[in-house]
Amino acid sequence: MQIDIFHDTVCPWCRIGKKYIFDALSEYKGKAVDIRWHPFLLDNSVPSEGYEFRNFMRQRKGMSPQQLEQMFDYTRSMGEAAGVILDFENVRLAVNTTLSHQLIELTPEPLKSKVIEEIYKVYFEEGLNLGSIDTIVEIAKSCGIYSPEIAQKLNDK
Repeated sequence: MQIDIFHDTVCPWCRIGKKYIFDALSEYKGKAVDIRWHPFLLDNSVPSEGYEFRNFMRQRKGMSPQQLEQMFDYTRSMGEAAGVILDFENVRLAVNTTLSHQLIELTPEPLKSKVIEEIYKVYFEEGLNLGSIDTIVEIAKSCGIYSPEIAQKLNDK
């Protein structure tokens, strides 16, 4: 069976969906599953240095500060129900996710899920800037896939 997943690395619903899919697959006893990850950038116009998160989200969604916090509370509770952390208090920047998707593309297939989970973790739990090459290189190192070739390919893109 083949599953194609279209996702963005700053999408909380993608993190929730990934958790549910992998939970279901852990119980699946059928044929081998081939998962293919595809980037779906929510907003490629965001610069690599990012924008202040809450102002960006209020403008993008056309919400008042109270409505935005209600949306975050709801999304956070859905994450908790799935078993993932979505700490919107730590998220300081709305970022361009191109570099994170490039790292995923360069990651060997058996490690993609691990790398994606680490990307989600550093963004939604630690609030790091995924538009920063330094952050992306640290993710690669923490997942054991860092190499000068990966760093060069990320810098060349």
